[in-house]
Amino acid sequence: MDPDDEWGVAVLATVGRQLRLRREAVGMRVADFAAAVGYGDDLVYKVESGKRIPRQEYLDRADEVLGADGLVAAAWEDVKKVRYPKRVRELGKLEARAVEIGLYECNSIHGLLQTPEHARALFEAWQPPYSPDDVERMVAARMARQSVFERNPAPAIHFVLEEAPLRREIGGTMVWRQQLELLLERGRLWNVTLQVIPTKSDAHPGLDGRIELLKFADGTAVGRAEGVFHGRPVSDLRQLRILELQFSAIRAQALTPRESLTFVEQLLGET
Repeated sequence: MDPDDEWGVAVLATVGRQLRLRREAVGMRVADFAAAVGYGDDLVYKVESGKRIPRQEYLDRADEVLGADGLVAAAWEDVKKVRYPKRVRELGKLEARAVEIGLYECNSIHGLLQTPEHARALFEAWQPPYSPDDVERMVAARMARQSVFERNPAPAIHFVLEEAPLRREIGGTMVWRQQLELLLERGRLWNVTLQVIPTKSDAHPGLDGRIELLKFADGTAVGRAEGVFHGRPVSDLRQLRILELQFSAIRAQALTPRESLTFVEQLLGET
């Protein structure tokens, strides 16, 4: 849990304290409780101290062992709201409001386009390594953001990706093929445009990293680019104009949406 996520920290601390008080009220030691719920002592200590996000299965089992009549299990309604990192929750809220989304990725396939297996392989490769629970939590967070494709009314979404990441067989050949198939599926949606920049293309403004542009129904917008404004989100019209110019320049160097889908199909055919 991010220590700057004050609300999330408070939720986990409260749930952990309630679990500890209920366990102590029935006279169970940590070791006995851990054995009864089927988890290790260390996990119980971390959950009760608010340092670990409990899974729904953990809370359900704890409710049974402690005879809480559903009160402990009900804590999942609060826990599930903070199981994703603060930045992901905030970004998800913005994406849920946006009527138009523009996204450029330089070194990877954008998270909104990733399969669970592809995302998991990326997180498992991180150093220092994440714990298995953290990996699954981050994969779930990434997949939850993809509900943007199910919105009604649907936003217009424009993706621009580089060729090189599409060729990297992250997770192995089968995971890579499934990832390319998902790109085709997403790129064929009526509200989505997917464009690929060939590696042989000249320099462009996005080589410093990711660019994100989100526009809202009230005419406001927010954007972020890793190469300018120290990577911070901006909403000033002059700064947004710079990001829009950069995004337009990048799209101008990319293949057309039709050409891009054909390119991905060709990649699939090469295996």
